[in-house]
Amino acid sequence: MREVGVGKAWFRERSELGVSAVLVGLGALVLVDAARIHTDFAQRGPVGPKAVPIAVGVGLLVVAALLARDVLRGGRGEAEGGEDVDLDAPADWRTVLLLCGAFLANAALIGVVGFPISGAVLFWGAAYALGSRHFTRDPLIAAGLSVGTYLVFNNLLGVPLPGGPLVGVL
Repeated sequence: MREVGVGKAWFRERSELGVSAVLVGLGALVLVDAARIHTDFAQRGPVGPKAVPIAVGVGLLVVAALLARDVLRGGRGEAEGGEDVDLDAPADWRTVLLLCGAFLANAALIGVVGFPISGAVLFWGAAYALGSRHFTRDPLIAAGLSVGTYLVFNNLLGVPLPGGPLVGVL
């Protein structure tokens, strides 16, 4: 006798619906959290602090619905072909430790010397850890990125970052 209805095999063939369900849950969570944001202290113009979380939450729900529709219409994800990675090669711990060191130096220095200087240390340290050896160009680019990031956050977005000794200059 044949089983009528939705069984385990039906769900196994459409396992991508699980991803869709997770996206629905995340979208709902983001929207609920966005609704609880108080706007009275952070409103700095026509777009308040709720705008981006609401857009992300709605985007997650739309992607979940599109994925569910595709799966229910017979769409299937393709199996990964793999990457060109040598699984026998050892991990590059030197790079990982250098990146961790640059991050920790930034965290330790930000309160003392401010974001522009500690951010430059972070950006230059990351470039060095990832293999760049241009000792005149890299610090200049790191300083430009750090000062630019500081100005965007501090002056345009209104997110105060510690300026350190450069507060009067910038």
